[in-house]
Amino acid sequence: MSGNKAARWSGKWALVTGASAGIGRAVAEQLAAAGAHLIVTARRTDRLSALASNLVSKHGNRIEVFSADLAKPGAAREIHQFTTGKGIEVDLLVNNAGFGAFGHIQDISEDRLLEMVQVNCSAVLQLTRLYLPGMIERRRGDILIVASTAGFQAVPFISAYAATKAFDLIFAEGIAEELHPFGVRVCALCPGSTNTEFQQVARQPDRAFRFAETAEKVARVGLEGLARGESCVISGTGNRWMVAGERLAPRSFVVRMAAKMMRPEGAGKSG
Repeated sequence: MSGNKAARWSGKWALVTGASAGIGRAVAEQLAAAGAHLIVTARRTDRLSALASNLVSKHGNRIEVFSADLAKPGAAREIHQFTTGKGIEVDLLVNNAGFGAFGHIQDISEDRLLEMVQVNCSAVLQLTRLYLPGMIERRRGDILIVASTAGFQAVPFISAYAATKAFDLIFAEGIAEELHPFGVRVCALCPGSTNTEFQQVARQPDRAFRFAETAEKVARVGLEGLARGESCVISGTGNRWMVAGERLAPRSFVVRMAAKMMRPEGAGKSG
């Protein structure tokens, strides 16, 4: 992240969800290097503690660790109560936590699907709503919402995940316009395939990650886009061209092509 953009958060507090791995961890590392103080949250306390210890030794930042499972409806409010109780003013909220589930919709458990909606959509909405009043009152603040290139179109075999990321994308772009007069910036970060634990958790095939980017690259693109005041950034030239092409092609064609790429091994073809 370039120096002039990094200075935006130097000495300020940033809250990063899903900070124990992947894009969230990379965002936390880059913000710490830029001089920001951090609240890092995820389910795995051991990883968060190791991350905090490493960043403090490298950069001397103030870092708070709070373990929370955003699949539980009360977790967002618990995070907010934690920061409020410590008198922390959050100037940057990074809604990164999320996961996917790959396969035929009838084969994925209902509980897993509802947890995904809770983490990817409901928690994003609630955390944003909880931290916005303070940002509006101070007339400053930034919100980065990690969406996905999957949010631009239907993607068979990760249909529910793509739908949650469409929510994140549209929500971010809408409130970016709403909140601009109050000095609050909002940006949707839309990565394509990224080298994180996402693939293992979602159980997606390797072929969908043939041209994956690094989490560090994606994090940098998101933070720089937010600092520039963009409401949406797509990481990767190839991904930008792909999204542009999808907008020109018939939606039914795009869905069929996505199905060919994502179809589980050994699954029968429809039609």
